[in-house]
Amino acid sequence: MKNVKQLLGLGLLAFTVTTAYGCDPKSQRTNSKTLVAQAIADDGAPANNTVKIALLLDTSNSMDGLINQAKAQLWDIVNQFTHAQCSNKTRPKLQIALYQYGNDELSSREGYIQQVLGFSDDLDEISEKLFSLTTNGGEEYCGTVIQTSLKQLDWGRNPDNLKMIFIAGNEPFDQGKLHYKDALANAKEKDVVVNTIFCGNYQQGVQTNWKNGAILSGGEYMAIDHNRQVVHIDTPYDKLIIELNSKLNKTYVSYGALGAAKGRQQLKQDTNAYELAEGVAVKRAVSKSSGLYSNTDWDLVDALDEEVVEISEIAVDDLPDELKGKSTAEIAVYIETKKTERHKIQKEIQLLNAEREAHIAKNQKEGSVGELENAMLQAIKKQAAKKNYTWK
Repeated sequence: MKNVKQLLGLGLLAFTVTTAYGCDPKSQRTNSKTLVAQAIADDGAPANNTVKIALLLDTSNSMDGLINQAKAQLWDIVNQFTHAQCSNKTRPKLQIALYQYGNDELSSREGYIQQVLGFSDDLDEISEKLFSLTTNGGEEYCGTVIQTSLKQLDWGRNPDNLKMIFIAGNEPFDQGKLHYKDALANAKEKDVVVNTIFCGNYQQGVQTNWKNGAILSGGEYMAIDHNRQVVHIDTPYDKLIIELNSKLNKTYVSYGALGAAKGRQQLKQDTNAYELAEGVAVKRAVSKSSGLYSNTDWDLVDALDEEVVEISEIAVDDLPDELKGKSTAEIAVYIETKKTERHKIQKEIQLLNAEREAHIAKNQKEGSVGELENAMLQAIKKQAAKKNYTWK
């Protein structure tokens, strides 16, 4: 693959070159699906920098509000990540994993815990998995779910990767056979910071060990009102951005075994966002207009741009109907046309979004930022600052 611009991934964060190798200027763009992302270059510098965030969400009966906030505010968080920079102005990648715990429908043998998604930078997949979550009563074992995520996920050994867990729930932190202190000791060994989000009164979270859980791994303790209604400020630019999103979708050229299904997934997640609120659909469209939204495994425009495939290597049966029977040169022209069209639409969305954000800043009331979003971003920015990240 070409050794050029950094892949944004769902991306934020990586260190600057100091005594460690943070924000390494020699980072190479790689396919995040491979282990190359964790490799160490021959000269001792890391091959790239990646932020890994595991979300551990309580899906017991009382957590419907938390899940709704996660669905609604995913795109706010993603869009904030687009402004993150290392000190050398490069953009690192970000991968998100998702666990649910405390749900009676999950296996009691596994401690009412399920890995919903391993580390992924596929924004459509992350959205789909969030929308798949439902709540049901159960036992909430915080120590067990933290330990399980540490064991199951590929956190890697690259010292420059920022690794974070966000666990949210509302039952005592010390429930279950595995004590949370043992899990947190393991987290420190793996250089994983655990941030705790108590869904309820701040002092109650302190009394039930949520704050202590964060302190032991160097993380942040936060308390949120998980039942708070997510407020979206309407702007004159929303409908224009949504219309441009529809045009943007037409620039995707599916290929291979995943192509058709992933194209349908893209449209479904657009629908899911819109059904939550028009404002959520707008924020998702903004995410899709950024470098964070990359689909090299099913879209020919991204795949060729990132040199994941060569046109000559693609079997005829793996091409979409509109490209079957065309020569390599004709396919290249077609893809280049779609690429140009896509970049033009993405730029229009970004320009409109700048106007939209100015409108929101002018009309937003104090304290109207989403609870979960605000809690996560405060922790991320604070911990990222220790590794010389800035937000532009």
